[in-house]
Amino acid sequence: MSKSKLEYIWLDGYLPTANLRSKTKVIENFNGKLSECPMWSFDGSSTLQAEGGSSDCLLKPVAIYPDPLRVNGFLVMTEVLNSDGSAHDSNARATIDDNDNDFWFGFEQEYFIMDTDTQLPLGFPVGGYPGPQGLYYCSVGGRNTHGRDFVEEHADLCIDAGLNFEGINQEVASGQWEFQLFAKGAKKAGDEIWLARYLLDRLTEQYGYYIEYHPKPVKGDWNGSGMHANFSNETLRTCGDQATYEKICEAFRPVTKEHIAVYGQDNDQRLTGLHETASINDFSYGISDRGASIRIPIATVENGWKGWLEDRRPASNGDPYKIASRIVKTVKSAKI
Repeated sequence: MSKSKLEYIWLDGYLPTANLRSKTKVIENFNGKLSECPMWSFDGSSTLQAEGGSSDCLLKPVAIYPDPLRVNGFLVMTEVLNSDGSAHDSNARATIDDNDNDFWFGFEQEYFIMDTDTQLPLGFPVGGYPGPQGLYYCSVGGRNTHGRDFVEEHADLCIDAGLNFEGINQEVASGQWEFQLFAKGAKKAGDEIWLARYLLDRLTEQYGYYIEYHPKPVKGDWNGSGMHANFSNETLRTCGDQATYEKICEAFRPVTKEHIAVYGQDNDQRLTGLHETASINDFSYGISDRGASIRIPIATVENGWKGWLEDRRPASNGDPYKIASRIVKTVKSAKI
C-alpha cells in the first residue's frame, strides 16, 4: 500500500499582498490525477480569511504537478472557498473570464535574492554598495554574478515539476534575477507563476536566503523588479491589422487606474518614467518601446501584425491572477 504526499497550496488574505501558504495531506493509493484530490479545509482565522467563531475555509484543488523534491509527492494548487462553497473574497483566480483558454500569457518574473544574515541582496557589501548597475545583466563570472547555483537549482525544480519554464537570466542589479513562464490559458499561467514562486521560496530554506519581491527594494539608481505580462488572444494572434492592435491598446487608456490598482503594491516607486518604465500616472504604447506602458514587440509587426502585446507595468509582487483577470477584461472591452 503506497502513500503519497500532497502539498495543498493557497493564497492567504493579507492585503495588499497575499502570501503563499501550504500544508501536507497524506493519501493512500493516489493515482496522481486532479480529480482524485479531495477538497480540504484550513483555519481561516489564522490567515485573515475568516473570523475565529466560524473559521473553516475550503481548499478546492485546481491544478496538480509532481513535487520534484518528494518521493510520491505532488504540488496541488487550490482556490479558497467559503464554507458554503462560494469563492472567497481573496480568490482572484475565480474572477478570470477565460474558461476557453483563449488568452495566452507569458510572465517575466524578476526578484532579488536576499541574504538572511546581512538582509541585503547577494553581492551587496555590508555598509556599502557594489559597483553601479550595468555589468550584472546576463553576466558571467564571480565578480558580477551572484546566486547562480541557487537559480539553476530552481530552474531544474520547475522543469522537473512540469511547469512550462522558458528561461532564466541575471538582471541589471547585483543579486537580481528573472525567470520566464508561458501558458495557454490565463488561469494556468497564474497557477504556474504561483507554483514557481512556491518552489523558489521553499528552496531558500536550504540556502539561508529569502526572496524579495518588492518592486524597488534597493533605493537609488537601480532598476526595480517587475513582472512584465506578455499576452495574446485569438484576435491578436491572427488579425494582421495595425488598427485592431491600436484599438486594443487604446482600451487600456481609460482604465489605467484600475490596472495599476492590481499591478502590485508600491509600484509607484518603480514606475517613475526612468529605468525602462513609463510613469505610473501616464499611459502610452509603442513599437519596441521599453519606456512605454505597453510595448508592441517588433516580432509582432514583422509577422504582419500577428502576435502579442507586452504590458510592462505589473510589479514583481503582483498577483498574476489579478493581473490576468484585469487584462482579459480590458481586451474584451475593446471596440473592434
